[in-house]
Amino acid sequence: MIRSIKDTIRLNNGVEMPRHGFGFFLITDEDKGREAISQAVRSGYRSFDTAEFYKNEASLGCLLKETEVPRRELFITTKIDNALQGYDSTLRAIERSLKDLQIEQIDLVLVHWPSKKHFFDTWKAFEKLYDEQLVRAIGVSNFDVHHLEKLATKANIMPAVDQLEIHPYFTQTRLRNYLQAQGIASEAWSPLGRGAVLGDPVIAQIAESYGKSPAQVIIRWHLQSGTIVIPKSQTPSRIIQNANVYDFTLTDEEVKAIDALDRKDGRNGPVPDEVFEEI
Repeated sequence: MIRSIKDTIRLNNGVEMPRHGFGFFLITDEDKGREAISQAVRSGYRSFDTAEFYKNEASLGCLLKETEVPRRELFITTKIDNALQGYDSTLRAIERSLKDLQIEQIDLVLVHWPSKKHFFDTWKAFEKLYDEQLVRAIGVSNFDVHHLEKLATKANIMPAVDQLEIHPYFTQTRLRNYLQAQGIASEAWSPLGRGAVLGDPVIAQIAESYGKSPAQVIIRWHLQSGTIVIPKSQTPSRIIQNANVYDFTLTDEEVKAIDALDRKDGRNGPVPDEVFEEI
């Protein structure tokens, strides 16, 4: 039963991760960031997702300090930048992330995209960081089945999370089923499909029946589908709205109707194997 924004999922190493987090992508203006984080905290968010590539780790670290929320209540995720992958450079990069975020331990670190050149070296560095307890959990982002199978040939620790583009027009059902079978949690980036699905008539009809917005219905669909979700917004009213999804439950038929919206051309982001082929 999904009851509140405080609900967690137990990762494969026993760490409890909030199922509903706040994405910090594209938030670089300090004043807007302060307003967004302040409202997110008031709305109940305690999980915050950033990345080195976003160039806002230091901003997030300062803003979370300003909220005076105890560190033990926060769950902070960051990702290794593609250009910084590799064993030694990953270790140095995460050391900087810890400093920028003003914390002694990162809750979850992800490989942002699968690298061809540094595939195993980066993961070896992640395992060292985990063994040294500088991170509580390690995972990947944008890894497909073949990436995970390749990683399994040499990894001592399997990923706890795979963060993927997932939304009603790109459900990634095959990959999510594989992850579930492997004990790896699915996490959705771009959970609203960059806004593309908000005008879908099926979702609009469901939203109207509950007196909710299409975004709220989609977020609820993610949660009921077992996916960790990290919607992002700089608008206080939308931050409040995105958190207010715990007073209704989609029926099995409604979940299936949204599942059926999946499209072959539904991907908005890059194809993982075509990203940064030089890395």
